[in-house]
Amino acid sequence: MRTLSTKAPESADGTTGPRAPSRRRRPVREKQWPAYVFLSPWMIGAGVVTLLPMAVSLYLSFTDYNLFDAPNWVGLRNYAEMLFEDPRYWRSVGTTLLYVLVAVPLKLILALGAAMLLKNLNRGRGFYRSAFYAPSLLGASMSIALVWRALFNDGGTVPDVLAALGIDTGGWVGNPHLAVYTVVLLTVWQFGAPMVIFLAGLQQISPDLYEAAALDGAGPWRQFVAVTVPMLSPVVFFNLVLEIINSFQVFTPAFAVSSGDGGPADSTLFYTLFLYERGFTASHMGYAAAMAWLLLLAVGVITLILFRTSRSWVFYADEEGR
Repeated sequence: MRTLSTKAPESADGTTGPRAPSRRRRPVREKQWPAYVFLSPWMIGAGVVTLLPMAVSLYLSFTDYNLFDAPNWVGLRNYAEMLFEDPRYWRSVGTTLLYVLVAVPLKLILALGAAMLLKNLNRGRGFYRSAFYAPSLLGASMSIALVWRALFNDGGTVPDVLAALGIDTGGWVGNPHLAVYTVVLLTVWQFGAPMVIFLAGLQQISPDLYEAAALDGAGPWRQFVAVTVPMLSPVVFFNLVLEIINSFQVFTPAFAVSSGDGGPADSTLFYTLFLYERGFTASHMGYAAAMAWLLLLAVGVITLILFRTSRSWVFYADEEGR
């Protein structure tokens, strides 16, 4: 009876067994080098422009450095001074938190309202979308911030119009109770970027959902609460995270409105403005680096909290159990 041989065939070089897999994979690995060539500018840029300066900044946060002399290692002294000895630091934190808590919700509400109006607009949608988006491109410039300061200063257009209406507030810029809201209104005016994102999200909601809600007797407000808000919640979450991160970094409007000193009475002393003052005006670069790292940590913690809490209010249509 013939038996089948279990001996592996010999290869051309006299060895037995299957051919080594490395010979088949080598051409694939050899074809990967163009990808690394094209990625090299980004990798070099990320290392030189981002990672290396971050490492240097972290080191400087533990030193006493004034931009002119060699850094002197002081350990945690900058952080201790910041948290326990500097009242202006906590005023900058309070001003920034007030700005974030007021400006971000107002900006998102206005952006969502404008997006819903544009969604139902048949004629001129492109024009209005461009017109509403334009402030987002121009508002971050120093020139617009200076114009805004002039509008709200003593003798400016806004105080004069309010006085004509019987609301005598005087110049907002010189009023410690109103100066911060000058910056808030400038930020809210730049609602075009989140508006475009909201508009894109609204256009993805199926009309069938609104028709089904209308058949169940839901009015416009009920449709907004039961259909629009849940289906748009991922877009709301996206805009919320971006706006909070950007708001903690506000600098140009605060610098222009306060003339760079955070006045009056530190009412516009935003965190980044105080960081700039300590680093480039007072030449305490080590202290400024420590402030930057605490800001990074705070924004990271807030972002993490938003992601963790989003599980209870963000609805994804392709996921079950939400």
